[in-house]
Amino acid sequence: MDHPYADLIDLVVDERRTGHSRCSIRLADKHMNPHGVAHGAVLYALADTGMGLALYPTLQTGELCATIEIKITYFKPVAGGTLVCTTELVNRGKAVAHLESSLHLGDRLVARAAGSFAIFRPTRPASGPDTPPRQETP
Repeated sequence: MDHPYADLIDLVVDERRTGHSRCSIRLADKHMNPHGVAHGAVLYALADTGMGLALYPTLQTGELCATIEIKITYFKPVAGGTLVCTTELVNRGKAVAHLESSLHLGDRLVARAAGSFAIFRPTRPASGPDTPPRQETP
């Protein structure tokens, strides 16, 4: 899988199939906040990526998905070890999918997340910093 952000944070895809994923991060110093525990954004990124991994196999050719919102609840601080995220697809409609992720450190549940993703077909290429904005004609 070509995923530069996942590579940046050392995210590993352990299992992926339609409606399910399991991914993990072996925590290192770069994942920690100033208090010596994993930064909440690391757990969030693990859940967000896990949700995308579980949803992508359900997409038709030409469809994309994008996060609409994710609500995450942190239960316990994580100071080290391997953080594992398991995600299940709860419901997939034509335009919106709902997924849930559980994040564990060993057998301890440390966070849960619920997310909604848009499912769509792009009408034009995505714009980036090197892409000039398109002029719409009336």
